[in-house]
Amino acid sequence: MRIALCQMTASTDPKENLAAVQDHVRRAAREGARLAVLPEAAMVRFGVPLGAVAEPLDGPWAEGVRSVARETGVTVVAGMFTPAAEGRVANTLLATGPEVEDSYDKIHLYDAFGFRESDTVASGSRVVTIDVDGVRVGLATCYDLRFPELFRAHADAGATVSVLPAAWAAGPGKRAQWDLLVRARALDATVWLAAVDQAAPDPQADPEVPTQAPTGVGHSALIGPDGTVRAQLGSVTELLVADVDTEETDRVRRAVAVLDNRRL
Repeated sequence: MRIALCQMTASTDPKENLAAVQDHVRRAAREGARLAVLPEAAMVRFGVPLGAVAEPLDGPWAEGVRSVARETGVTVVAGMFTPAAEGRVANTLLATGPEVEDSYDKIHLYDAFGFRESDTVASGSRVVTIDVDGVRVGLATCYDLRFPELFRAHADAGATVSVLPAAWAAGPGKRAQWDLLVRARALDATVWLAAVDQAAPDPQADPEVPTQAPTGVGHSALIGPDGTVRAQLGSVTELLVADVDTEETDRVRRAVAVLDNRRL
């Protein structure tokens, strides 16, 4: 399966961001991608009141993503915000494309490093996988990366690929943690992992310096099921298209049967 990692910087304008998403998907389609993954919060960046911009899954922003998926025949996974109970929002991944229509609400909320996502965001509870051209793909979001059990749940559901849209926060050691964790989660679950971060708003900024909200540090990466980095971007807006050999997942699982050998 050919997959596109679409690294972009979201602004505070959902219409502007939708146009950027559509442009990335069209470019991905021209390069033969069957799955295009956009970052978390592709609809609107963190750091603004999310309740005012959240839309339901049948709202205009999601319909705009569906329209480019229909136009190109590419399955698209993109981060948005949907209304939730008690005035909160859900941090939602929309997954839409040929024979695919689903969504995932982020389970693990980013209450860390002085930021409290749970103050305004309601957590999800459902493990979600989708099928793209016969390949089962698990969905996860950003802070989920620190919880290996979710990626093993993807594998238990039959996934050979997991995708992780993110808006990774800058700060001391955070870039190094991103690089470590994306490799570890692929290795934990013996899955391909496509981790797609928001590009850094200022590519010249020091990623060790915290920002007020998690707005991305870039360095999206495709990791093999053996934990090796197969391709990685820098800090700027960019598109990476690569082929995923799902049979390699089976070979790695035969060699290192960590899923079968679990005792806890």
